[in-house]
Amino acid sequence: MARSGKPRITPRNAKNAVAVAKVIGPAIAPIMLPIVAKAAATLRSMKDSRRAHKLGVPLDDLAKYSGKGGHLHARIAGLTDVLTELRAKDKATDTAFIDETQTTLTQLAAAVRAAERMPTPRRKTAHRAVAQELDLLEDRLMHKLGI
Repeated sequence: MARSGKPRITPRNAKNAVAVAKVIGPAIAPIMLPIVAKAAATLRSMKDSRRAHKLGVPLDDLAKYSGKGGHLHARIAGLTDVLTELRAKDKATDTAFIDETQTTLTQLAAAVRAAERMPTPRRKTAHRAVAQELDLLEDRLMHKLGI
C-alpha cells in the first residue's frame, strides 16, 4: 500500500492480477457472454427505435434514411407520401401545385444526395438551404389544406 492510502501498482501486483484473471476469466466468460450480448442487442434496438421515431419513419425503413442527410430524406419522403395521397384521394385538388411541389422535392432529394460527398462546411450549408426550402413547402402544403 502506498503511504497516501491508495494501492500502488507494482509489477508483482500486476502479475497477480493477470494470474487471477486467467483463472477466473474462462469460468465466467460462458456465463457473462450471453448476458452481455443480449444487453448490447437491447440497447441497439432501443437506439434504432428512438431514431426511427425521431425521423417519423417505420423502424423497417430506418436504413433508407441513414447518413448525414437522413433526416432530410425522411422529410422529403413524408411530403412525397402526402402529395401522393392528395393526388389519389381528391381529383379536384390543385394538380399544378402537386406537380410543382413533386418536382421541387425531386430536386431537393438530388441536392441532399450530392451534398453527402461535399466537405463538411459546404454540406451543412446545403442541408440548411434544403431544410429551409422544405419548411416553405410544408407551410404551403398546410395552407393548401386549410390548416
